[in-house]
Amino acid sequence: MRIDLDTLDAKERHKLLNGTVVPRPIGWISTVDGDGRRNLAPFSWFTIAASTPPVLMFSVGSRDGVLKDTATNAVATGGFVANVASGDLVKAMNDTSVEAPDHVDEFDFANLDATPSERVAAPRVSAAPVSFECETLHHYAIPEGGNTVVFGRVLLAHVRDGLRDAQGYVDVRALDPVARLAGLDYASLGDVFAVARPAWPPDDDSAGA
Repeated sequence: MRIDLDTLDAKERHKLLNGTVVPRPIGWISTVDGDGRRNLAPFSWFTIAASTPPVLMFSVGSRDGVLKDTATNAVATGGFVANVASGDLVKAMNDTSVEAPDHVDEFDFANLDATPSERVAAPRVSAAPVSFECETLHHYAIPEGGNTVVFGRVLLAHVRDGLRDAQGYVDVRALDPVARLAGLDYASLGDVFAVARPAWPPDDDSAGA
């Protein structure tokens, strides 16, 4: 099947991309507005942009032509926190996806404790196994559609004790991150396997195979 995405309407394009670029990590983004009111929402259009400097990015849509609070707050206050949602936090994470009025504090709505951050104004989710305090570096409004991509430099990482080994590697099974699929579907890690990268030039046995 050959699909020209320009022939699809916005909903069909969303279904195709959202259902094929999977699984996606969840950026559970906490922010505050200029008056210090807290906001917390999950975004699955989220990933690493660079490790040097350490930069994370997430994409936020708009509602009725108005940019959602998370992006507005991250730009206005210059910072945000990207929290990792683990398996035991699925319900709370999903609760914070509620499309509530601006005055609603999603921490309170989801019965989540917040811990003050050290480098940014936004608090972090106390129960999250990992939280990244980020300084907003740049934001880019994508022409058409109303999405804005926000880039943040990681200033400080809070990692639960025991998740990293002596070499600095993270035990992903202990982290138990939740992944986003499409529709109402989520996924856990399932099987974890390693594959060695090939070397170049190939050895004699593999050459010409």
